[in-house]
Amino acid sequence: MDPTKPVLVTGATGYIASWIVRYLLEDGHVVRGTVRDPDKPTGLEHLHALAAEHEGRLTLHRADLLDEGAYAEAMAGCELVIHTASPFLLGKVRDPERQLVKPALEGTRNVLGSVDATPSVKRVVLTSSVVAIQGDNVDMVGRGPFTEADWNTTSSLDHQPYPYSKTVAEQAAWEICRAQDRWDLVTIHPGLVLGPALTTASKSGSMTTMKAFIDGSLAGGAPDLRFGLVDVRDVARAHLLAGFTPEAHDRYITSAGSTSMLGIGRILRKRFGHSYPFPVLKMPKPLFKLVAPVAGYTREFVEKNVGYPLEFDNSRSVRELGLTYRAMEDTIADQFQQMIDDGITHQPLGRRRR
Repeated sequence: MDPTKPVLVTGATGYIASWIVRYLLEDGHVVRGTVRDPDKPTGLEHLHALAAEHEGRLTLHRADLLDEGAYAEAMAGCELVIHTASPFLLGKVRDPERQLVKPALEGTRNVLGSVDATPSVKRVVLTSSVVAIQGDNVDMVGRGPFTEADWNTTSSLDHQPYPYSKTVAEQAAWEICRAQDRWDLVTIHPGLVLGPALTTASKSGSMTTMKAFIDGSLAGGAPDLRFGLVDVRDVARAHLLAGFTPEAHDRYITSAGSTSMLGIGRILRKRFGHSYPFPVLKMPKPLFKLVAPVAGYTREFVEKNVGYPLEFDNSRSVRELGLTYRAMEDTIADQFQQMIDDGITHQPLGRRRR
């Protein structure tokens, strides 16, 4: 990999992608970032600031995930493509095939079609997810931590359609990669990504998750739902290591450890005191199952995920990529402090900033 060649980052405005762009620039690389509309008046301020700080090394290019051939021009001359762009939906998904699976598959095939047609590309780093490795927490019963050798085999259009869409999209990526021998593929599999964002315009699930700790929705108790958690800055660095480590190959779980909503509440209460409605009680599973549809969950999801352990083995990312993980406590506290600094939540009177 020639470090002087431009690196393409798709979906450059994204929560993870913005950090990838920043780290690439700080490491001295030339970066091409794709966005839907480079001329829009808001939402790109953080990228414009990075471009001004690193003069002449960041350019933004128009490309829509579902427009065939839209990435060809920006990709020309690149040896490394970091593909983070993916369809994003808010609210209830009424037609998972049309809204999730088809866009995920077509988007992946579109970008990799341009890779196939661009002779300079040597490696693609794809942002996948641990949900392509594991579908429901009950899947862990009777076994050890999930590893990169595992695939999600329990999600479907009718149950867990988002994990299903991530799984079939990654499977399609590997199928396309194995049909040729010029470029290789490395996939990054983060758990729940938390930590500070580079822009308040981010629509990441990270912000949605953290807002639940200040809007009172968890004040009466948090469900016993465990998940892998990782800092956005570590996920971004993992993409760079995967791109520029010659021996990197196949799939990499990126998770600092497992916790729960109640565990996050304990960390926040320790760092920020009792002035916020952080959860202190565990919501009984039958009660959560009763109210699940109101909270946006199916009762099948509750049955198969609440009350079960969940662990991921991150040793491969440490051993082969040399990745080091921030403490979950620092990740959570850094993001909540940013919410205070950005005015998303208040700073309690009498509390000094740490």
